[in-house]
Amino acid sequence: AAVGVGAAGVVDAALGHVLVASDSFTDWAGFPVTAALSAALGVPAFLDNDVNAFVRGEIACGAAAGEEDVLGMTLGTGVGGALWTGGALRTGAHGAAGEIGHIPGFGDLPCTCGGRGHLETLASARSLRARYGERTGRELSAREVAEAARDGDADAHAVYAAAGAGVARAIVMTAGLVDIGTVVIGGGVSNAWTLLEPLIQGPLAAEPPISGHPVKLLRAALGADAVPLGAAARARHELTARRARPGAAP
Repeated sequence: AAVGVGAAGVVDAALGHVLVASDSFTDWAGFPVTAALSAALGVPAFLDNDVNAFVRGEIACGAAAGEEDVLGMTLGTGVGGALWTGGALRTGAHGAAGEIGHIPGFGDLPCTCGGRGHLETLASARSLRARYGERTGRELSAREVAEAARDGDADAHAVYAAAGAGVARAIVMTAGLVDIGTVVIGGGVSNAWTLLEPLIQGPLAAEPPISGHPVKLLRAALGADAVPLGAAARARHELTARRARPGAAP
């Protein structure tokens, strides 16, 4: 009946185009995603940024089901963010609301987007790998750095502690601006949840949101299925809304 899409980068959901491409993709900016899929499949298509789709999925049938005000964060190859407030996705004037991974103020390291000091320079998988390599001269994956931290490697633990502190600061910043009550975290780095969670909770407890209310911290429940399930939830929502309009066909 319809198809939903979660695409990397900044997207214009209304036009169905990718506006700013992720560095993981080439020649993607400007691509007419929904028009291409509608033409190929013969059904309506609806586009979301992939992290927006991730949040839709976790709210539709995952860890954040029933939550009204949520910051979603994905810690993977990069760091993505999305806002769900008042029971609806907030994309902002240019489709970039919630992109906490690319706000400066987290040091001075160069980011893949061309900026400096972004959260992504501390908390993405490639940054964890790079920061550990800078400290030790050893090349390990983010998963292997997490294993080393659990085994007592002080450098590995310091790298994850910096990531956790950065994520906590991003949460407090967001809570101060839009008073979110829940944060759901996914992406490959969240697989080290038993290591990462206390490294986020500690700084959050030391510097809580200005509201005085603690933020509920959740690990995503759907894994790699969150984005496609969220994209499907968007398509279902759009079809339901169309059928509910006066004069719409049953």
